[in-house]
Amino acid sequence: MFGAAATGFATGFSLILAIGAQNAFVLRQGLIRAHVFWLCLLCAVSDAILIVAGIAGFGAIVAVWPALPQIMTIGGALFLLAYGASRFWAAYKGDYALVLDGKSASLWVTLATAAAFTWLNPHVYLDTLGLIGAISLNFPEAGLKLAFGVGAVTSSFVFFFGLGYGARFLAPIMTSAKAWRIMDALIAVVMWILASVLLFSH
Repeated sequence: MFGAAATGFATGFSLILAIGAQNAFVLRQGLIRAHVFWLCLLCAVSDAILIVAGIAGFGAIVAVWPALPQIMTIGGALFLLAYGASRFWAAYKGDYALVLDGKSASLWVTLATAAAFTWLNPHVYLDTLGLIGAISLNFPEAGLKLAFGVGAVTSSFVFFFGLGYGARFLAPIMTSAKAWRIMDALIAVVMWILASVLLFSH
């Protein structure tokens, strides 16, 4: 049981460790300490839902609706392009008075943005529904499969809450508009690279 749980934790953690659109957004919110708990909870619970679906068997849904991955890919790429453009525009304007004061968009706008990053990202489905679902097949017994799933879900909670609340340790270097302009420009570049990968890898 412990081996299955450890495998699930290591698999889940390694898949979400890479810096992507969702992680960059959580990092940014963590830096200004705005809506961190609810944001991390949303991301972790969304991951948990997808992990459970992957272990339960998402392949059957794709078999019934084969166009679903392509639709999600296009929608996700468009969202990443739009969000990247908004970060470039923010960096261009350089008006970070509210950010430096710790101000953020409302809770619901923040959660809606995070939900879009999560549910419109085809790579999330590949990782959770595809890879984790496939690896779970190595644990055919119900108890071991459950332990694997618990391990994978736990890794998401540990990662997102660690990222959201750990970001505050970077706060001392994010005390100027110039630093935030660089941060937003880098986030915009990441968003557009991810969008390009989605559009041109299919």
